[in-house]
Amino acid sequence: MDIDAFSAVHGDKWSRLHFLAHKRRLTGDEADELLRLYQTVSGHLSLIRSVAPETGLSSSLSAALAQARTRFTGARSNFMEDLARFFVISLPAAFYRIRWLTLWCGLAFTVVGAAYAFWIGTSPDALRAVFGSDERVRRYVEEDFIDYYSENPAASFAGAVWTNNAWISAQAVAFGITGFWVPYILFMNAQGVGVAAGVFLATGKVDVFFSYILPHGLMELTAVFIACAAGLRIFWAMVRPGPRTRMQAVADEGRSLITIALGLVLVLLVSGIVEGFVTPSQLPVWAKITMGALVLAGYWTYTLLVGGRAVRAGETGDLDANDGGYRSIAA
Repeated sequence: MDIDAFSAVHGDKWSRLHFLAHKRRLTGDEADELLRLYQTVSGHLSLIRSVAPETGLSSSLSAALAQARTRFTGARSNFMEDLARFFVISLPAAFYRIRWLTLWCGLAFTVVGAAYAFWIGTSPDALRAVFGSDERVRRYVEEDFIDYYSENPAASFAGAVWTNNAWISAQAVAFGITGFWVPYILFMNAQGVGVAAGVFLATGKVDVFFSYILPHGLMELTAVFIACAAGLRIFWAMVRPGPRTRMQAVADEGRSLITIALGLVLVLLVSGIVEGFVTPSQLPVWAKITMGALVLAGYWTYTLLVGGRAVRAGETGDLDANDGGYRSIAA
């Protein structure tokens, strides 16, 4: 087949396809014409590829056909609809489904943290083993801990805290399937908070510790518990898949709970703003803690009310059938 002659005969149709595929709005007749041209040019492309598969002409026709296919198949929904569904249905439903596991993670964290705080706070030997000299203890309590929240500009500090915590939360969700990563994250964070609280307890300034940790920590730590709960849920789906196949159970839970990692980016943004601007501020302690408590109350209200309604309507936070793909091989 002579490619040049073939192009001369059918070039008008190809140009027309390209024009209609890129036109902003189509009339009814133009839409019908686009579909007919798509079918015709698909045949032309097959002939060309049988003779010269790697040519600029075949590439340009493939691009025009792809654009045309997008035009007449259309998108499932627009961006704003997807965004609304995410915040009104998918995210709160995913939060709601792991609410009890979130609380259990919080309880485990509290028990470990309290044990470390009691140990460090009541044992001079343990305190010296961790910090060495009394001077280091004094500097940590009176300078280092407090300066941490104000030594950098509030905006940059909030951004650094946000990205670090979002990264930790994403790891908890993504690596939760291993079974050991979530307990490790919970234990290490509980240990760090417990040791810090123990130092302040030993020096009789535990009220200073809570005045700095509670305003942002109420929501920040809850976000870590949520991420850990999501990771454990994926792990449990692998261990006990129920009536589903193991791979199917992990895929279902993974799609649902990765939603949580995305949602926590926004939750931790709010927490980072509180930590960067509210915690080091000159506001009364009661006002700072109240702000942190209101953020936490807002999260649980959103989860229990909006999420509960979504779950009762049959939502899980998973993608719908069109986006999630087939659950089993079909012909």
